[in-house]
Amino acid sequence: MGPLKGVRVVDMSQVISGPLAAAWLADQGADVIKVEDAKGDPSRLIGPRKHDMSALYFAVNRGKQGLVADLKSKEDCARVWAEIEKADVLVQNFRPGVAERLGFGYEAVAARNPRLVYCSISGFGAHGPRAKSRAYDSVVQALAGFAACQAGPSGEPELVRSYVCDKVTALIASQAITAALFSRTNTGKGQHVEVAMFDVALAFNWPEGMWNQAFLDNPPEPSPEVSTSYRLWQTRDGHVSLSALQQVEFEALCRAVDSPELYHDPRFATPTLRMTNRVAYREIMEAKIASFTTAELDARLAHEDAPGGRVNLREDLLTDPQALENGNFVEIDAADLGRVRTARHPAKFGSTPVNPRPHAAPRLTKKG
Repeated sequence: MGPLKGVRVVDMSQVISGPLAAAWLADQGADVIKVEDAKGDPSRLIGPRKHDMSALYFAVNRGKQGLVADLKSKEDCARVWAEIEKADVLVQNFRPGVAERLGFGYEAVAARNPRLVYCSISGFGAHGPRAKSRAYDSVVQALAGFAACQAGPSGEPELVRSYVCDKVTALIASQAITAALFSRTNTGKGQHVEVAMFDVALAFNWPEGMWNQAFLDNPPEPSPEVSTSYRLWQTRDGHVSLSALQQVEFEALCRAVDSPELYHDPRFATPTLRMTNRVAYREIMEAKIASFTTAELDARLAHEDAPGGRVNLREDLLTDPQALENGNFVEIDAADLGRVRTARHPAKFGSTPVNPRPHAAPRLTKKG
């Protein structure tokens, strides 16, 4: 079931970026073998857990089969090679040079399976001053400009409080893998796909995070950074997010906060003027928005077709009407772990639907 039915993947990666990339492929129908040693993937210990299974590990390894192997053991390596030789894809996120020392570098693998798409995920790439450095999401956020772009009114850099670089790297890796598989249909040959978290984060951050660094010849006047306008607004009992790029949207927003006169105020006649006069604009809007409850304003925004919405707390999200309508949550029967809730695969395929309920993440057993 799924558009990747029949594709076999060996996942030799750990933690988030590689495992999640392979999980996307599993969601889309690929058969994925998760290889880990007897200690297990470190993500098994991150967050709430039952037995050898954390919620984080389950989310990024759902739908896979397990193979416990010591890559320093000849017998176990033979078992891994048996899977690689019949695979279409291999994913690994060892630091540069480690896979080669273990005997599973690209050249060695391609010699035995030239049709295989070999995806190497690293922190900073195979070369350069940071190539051998340990890479974690927060470190990459700092180096790739995310933290600087998150600076608030104080100017102090902030981290995105999510494993955003790990997760977007997984998305890019899974897309690059499927592109390489498509290429293989024309050439009959696999290839080495290299994805560095730093490269992904920089490219992802670029469109708006670096827009004042784009024009090299006769550059225009710099524009205010997105961070100066990205904010939440406090209601009587919570918060909402608002946006009004187009004038018709701003007019709708003014009606929603019961202040149509703001639309005719010359200080706020265009997005540029609203940014120029943002202090006055914020003072007026803060007072208006604070007069409504979150539910009231959320309903008024929808009624006026104004872009905006409530800030869902985690528990709110589980009962959000749109999430329920979209079927965003699935429950998986994980044997002695009980039912485990996770998010469904976000893409829908009309002709090759994905499995609505993938099987559980693998337990840490020698049998696999």
